[in-house]
Amino acid sequence: MRLRPLTITDAVKDYAAVMESEEHLRTIFEPGGDWPLGLTLEQNTIDLGWHQKEFQVRTSFAYTVVDLDEAQVLGCLYIDPTRKPGYDAEITMWVRQSRVQEGLDEHLFETVSSWIEECWPLKRPAYPGRLISVENWRAIQPEH
Repeated sequence: MRLRPLTITDAVKDYAAVMESEEHLRTIFEPGGDWPLGLTLEQNTIDLGWHQKEFQVRTSFAYTVVDLDEAQVLGCLYIDPTRKPGYDAEITMWVRQSRVQEGLDEHLFETVSSWIEECWPLKRPAYPGRLISVENWRAIQPEH
């Protein structure tokens, strides 16, 4: 797999990965939520453009996870700032539902967490849904 910045040129392949993984994604970002239900290719393209701009201005960082020949999007990684006390970033990621069983999710998490520790200037990144439950993460009140 390869990680690289997510851009609008990834919209079609990203959309295919999201649509294949609808059920899986609803358990990752907002248990009981409905995203990405009803997502259209147009809205996905807009979302990717937003992520691309945030990356350009360095306010948050969205990466696409692709196979080596870039024929298929395998998932995404998001590194976002947080105002939650005791943490300096919120890091979330997902892989295509069809690739979870083969261990790609665990491999991505191990790879990303090592990369963050070795290369990023973060002292305490949060991994909601992994090292802290989504419910506990949401319960932490942000600093003003």
